Amino acid sequence: MNLNPKLIAQMRAATKNLMGHSPSAATKKIQDTLRGLQGRIPAGRSMAQTPGGVQDLLDQLIPGVMTGLDSSRPTATPLPGQFIDESYTNAAGTRSYKLYIPSSYKGQPVPLVVMLHGCTQHPDDFAAGTRMNELAEEMNCLVAYPAQSQQANSSRCWNWFNALDQQRDQGEPSIIAGITRKVMASHAVLDSQVYVAGLSAGGAMATIMGTLYPELYAAVGVHSGLPFASANDLPSALAAMRGDFRRPDIETRGLPIIVFHGDKDHTVHPANGDELIKRGARHLQSEPVTEPGSVPNGHKYTRIVHHTEEGTPHAEQWLIHGAGHAWSGGHSSGSYTDSKGPDASREMMRFFQTRR
Repeated sequence: MNLNPKLIAQMRAATKNLMGHSPSAATKKIQDTLRGLQGRIPAGRSMAQTPGGVQDLLDQLIPGVMTGLDSSRPTATPLPGQFIDESYTNAAGTRSYKLYIPSSYKGQPVPLVVMLHGCTQHPDDFAAGTRMNELAEEMNCLVAYPAQSQQANSSRCWNWFNALDQQRDQGEPSIIAGITRKVMASHAVLDSQVYVAGLSAGGAMATIMGTLYPELYAAVGVHSGLPFASANDLPSALAAMRGDFRRPDIETRGLPIIVFHGDKDHTVHPANGDELIKRGARHLQSEPVTEPGSVPNGHKYTRIVHHTEEGTPHAEQWLIHGAGHAWSGGHSSGSYTDSKGPDASREMMRFFQTRR
């Protein structure tokens, strides 16, 4: 599908905007541009049905999106720990990853958090935006950032909507689990304090990892993500992102989970966050506790917590009023962040510490 340079320029501008400070404005621009694109698709066919249409669009859109983007953002403060490059290979493929080792780590057993980035992101970008490495320094834990490759997905999205990538010891779940186990083998990690979290496509993959490997991950953090097996191909993935998601035929256990979602998210519908909490709390008998709140000079939010009989938080939902598709409380040195929201990274770490 050949798109004219003006159209591609519009899409790239929208994507840069989305990755910066105005997700809602970018979403509108992308939607407007795509509506203009419809006239270029043969009658009776959708973009997904056009041979190579979606892939061609992504291949033309992604190159150049990152150009000049990092230079426009403030630089994150250097940290005293080590941020090292590693890689892992198994039968499903090879993925690189970065590992943050805090300066206080001297070989003593510590927790491990696995962070899965969103589309178009990479470990350095995700670490800068979430500020999770700063928390690792404060709380003395390791943080691993698996990196999706452009060979596996041209937009560097985790393939959460592929049936193969929703199966234990298959595809990308096997690679992420392998990275987790490699870090546990090479460093002293508390087996009962390994957690996984992610944003958007990474949030959907974090849910998959927690569902498929409950013995490996003690809890899951999902920001603007989707439920397990909510789609099995590209058309159903787009439907799930609109809030029309599939429900698996099998009963999955209620995951210990904390969920953040903006109620103005036009990329992944907030109904996905509701469904994540519904599944996580399905076995709990107690009434949830609802707490409204607000960030000074920032967003208001509603926090809903479902507790176990012992009083431990098991499923915790943060609905951020007025927020779009961006990491709440994140730093502007990373993409897809909203500094006006509650600190999702710190609240996830607080929730994780209750699951030991």
